Amino acid sequence: MKPRALYSTVVLAASALTAITPAVMASPGTQPRAHAAASTVSARGREFSFRLSTTSAARPGTVTFTFRNVGTVQHDFRIGGKQTPLIAPGKTARLAVTFHKKGRFTYMCTVPGHAAAGMHGVFTVR
Repeated sequence: MKPRALYSTVVLAASALTAITPAVMASPGTQPRAHAAASTVSARGREFSFRLSTTSAARPGTVTFTFRNVGTVQHDFRIGGKQTPLIAPGKTARLAVTFHKKGRFTYMCTVPGHAAAGMHGVFTVR
């Protein structure tokens, strides 16, 4: 292949790659779970732990936490200065929190002794 033809092929390939890269990057499911752009986060609480569907949001904004108590006693969910009421076993509550800036935000159950027993964690806004 002549140098000029090789150069044209490389330029054409690079142009095609540049054109499709944004579409591939924007496809659902291509981001790692811990870095997903979160607008809704599923949170499950039990004695004495939480499990969140994602541990971060890609940017500041409003995140709705859907908290389901899968334990056997009442729990609540507190983050960003807001909290749910006490939730009975098997019940669910929603909590919308607006994060105005990037940072690390502690979430916890505020029932006495529950956070100390492990019902806490950190949610990161990038």
